[in-house]
Amino acid sequence: MRKQTKAYILTLMVVTFWATAASAFKIALRDVTPYTLLFWSTLFSTICLFSILCSQSKLGLLRKSDRSSLAKAALLGFLNPFLYYVILFKAYAILPGQIAMSLNYGWPLVLTLLSVPILGQHLSKSQLLAVAISFVGAVIIATRGEFTSFGDVSRLGVLLAGGSTLIWATYWLVNAKDGLDPVVKLFTGFCFGLLYTTLFCLFAEGITLPVARAWLPLIYVGLFEMSITFALWLTALQLTSSAARIGNLIYVTPFFSLLILNLVVGERIYPATFVGLLLIVGSILFQGWQNRKKSG
Repeated sequence: MRKQTKAYILTLMVVTFWATAASAFKIALRDVTPYTLLFWSTLFSTICLFSILCSQSKLGLLRKSDRSSLAKAALLGFLNPFLYYVILFKAYAILPGQIAMSLNYGWPLVLTLLSVPILGQHLSKSQLLAVAISFVGAVIIATRGEFTSFGDVSRLGVLLAGGSTLIWATYWLVNAKDGLDPVVKLFTGFCFGLLYTTLFCLFAEGITLPVARAWLPLIYVGLFEMSITFALWLTALQLTSSAARIGNLIYVTPFFSLLILNLVVGERIYPATFVGLLLIVGSILFQGWQNRKKSG
């Protein structure tokens, strides 16, 4: 099998797993609190990442970690999984899955905005246009197309979902290329994240054993939202001859996620959600096309 074909297959697996994440969150949150979901999913993902390191014979790389890389891992672990998922799971607990998922998907545009103060970059007219279109899409989703009122949609939930994009974008700006193995860096970050999560949950509400039916979604989130899927995505990027070829497939994810939310969770998908999501994804694709056009 050709490398590019393998890359496509892995990318389709990634799209499928990430598309199920919103439904898995909502199902898990029927039986556990956001903090319980945070603790157990982080624990399972950390164990899974350790197993991946063992299978790839990369445990020896952990001994090469110096103080600076550990300090960076401590910061990354605070941003993700701890802070990002604390906020994201709370947003999913008080919002319809379609709204939380769609708003969270605007993080690439937030990354563009953060690159101005953090990296000193300047926004082009096309980037400003993309951000504006994405913002309109977010407003349509949050207000269900009414623009003037949130209706029965939680304002706090909308604020949390929007805040999660800020944290995720910051995570990727801090997680710049530094020559470290990505899986090793992810594992060390999750070890610190597990420490923060454990301490937080102990003080917030204590750590409890979930009911039996909650274990499957908890394990699923830990494996297929946080760990295994990331490893599959890294492998696909290594196999592909062009990141753009497989990158565009990822934008199918939120629309696939809406379908799964409807079929599995039973959410009625609002037309405004679909329209707003089209604007957000379209603005991201437009920005990527403009960047490739300039570089080409």
